[in-house]
Amino acid sequence: MGIVLSESQLLDALAADRAAGRTVAFANGCFDLLHVGHVRYLQGAAAEADRLVVAVNDDGSVAALKGPGQPVLPAADRAELVGALRGVDYVVIFADRTVERLLRTLRPDVHCKGTDYTVESVPERAVVLEYGGRTAIVGDPKHHNTRELLARIRGAADAGQP
Repeated sequence: MGIVLSESQLLDALAADRAAGRTVAFANGCFDLLHVGHVRYLQGAAAEADRLVVAVNDDGSVAALKGPGQPVLPAADRAELVGALRGVDYVVIFADRTVERLLRTLRPDVHCKGTDYTVESVPERAVVLEYGGRTAIVGDPKHHNTRELLARIRGAADAGQP
């Protein structure tokens, strides 16, 4: 079994982990162009439990969330890159616009969000409380983002710079 799993494979893996007494953290995102903010967010999430599941938005949901020109990389590539990071145990690609359904299905012990949120402002907070989980804010201050990185790359390309 690889690190990028289908939802049913992930459920089986998590059942085995829970039977062994392991806790589960969950993080999610588009991860279109991997940057240091993503790495720090996922490292922080990994520190919250024994296993880290990362849900990566599929191409359709990234396009709906981010607009024209995204995703830059296809979902399978983004999932493989995220899965290569230390601390990430499982990756699943999801098509929903939000992770609420996935949270209800997987029921992670900890739902991790980045520092652009507070525990109170996390959109899925009610879902996590509903099944008895907790929410953690992890990572460094939000000074990195894919949109600015893409703008810098496009600006350099438009100016003929390498």
